[in-house]
Amino acid sequence: MFALIRESALSKLPHRSECVRAGGDRTAPMLVAVALAATLATPSNGAEVFAERRIAARPLPILVAASSAQEAPKAAANPAALISGAADADCPALLRHTFNSLQGGRPQSLCEYKGKVLLVVNTASYCGYTHQYEGLEALYRKYKDRGLVVLGFPSNDFGAQEPGTNKEIAEFCRTTYGVEFPMFEKAAGTRVAANPVYVQLIARTGQAPQWNFHKYLVDRSGTRIRSFGSAVEPGDRDFVATLERLLAERPAS
Repeated sequence: MFALIRESALSKLPHRSECVRAGGDRTAPMLVAVALAATLATPSNGAEVFAERRIAARPLPILVAASSAQEAPKAAANPAALISGAADADCPALLRHTFNSLQGGRPQSLCEYKGKVLLVVNTASYCGYTHQYEGLEALYRKYKDRGLVVLGFPSNDFGAQEPGTNKEIAEFCRTTYGVEFPMFEKAAGTRVAANPVYVQLIARTGQAPQWNFHKYLVDRSGTRIRSFGSAVEPGDRDFVATLERLLAERPAS
């Protein structure tokens, strides 16, 4: 093939005598190169056409493969989004909120507690009712296997009795009362009444917390709610009786 190309290129060169007149023997190599390039650029036989097709076709499979690899993750992600949306639709509206865990700082959806009986409490470390942590933890350990979850929301709203950082609050609860029930981070500059869960609790019961350790009992469906003031101890007979009635109800299938 190269011999044919060389002959074609040489046939296009001017006579040697013309090269000498134009610039001497030194111009001959340059003219050969120019003619050779012209010959390659204009296919004149099967070998040159084959070379052109081979060069043009080489990148195409690589480009197609790269495009497929980029589109695949997008297609795979769509079913997961649909599943997530379906799961949220089954979760009661009261629980469709996410807060950072006080114990670990990770985002935690309240939908994890769907079908549970909830005891929601606004807490504080330096309050006259702080000792109720002990009773709340006792309830949680006694009834958690039957479906009770205690949810603690630290608040500095009343008497500035929760001034510490989230780390300090978590350490105090763990070392002083051995708290294991779920608690969530205190939101800086946000009053408990602005918490989206409390917005709904207050709207449904007509009763807002007046002090620390106000209690809301929520049934398994997330729709029926009972409100109890701060002075009601976790071991109060009527309070415990209400809790046990809610626990006896079976979750909706």
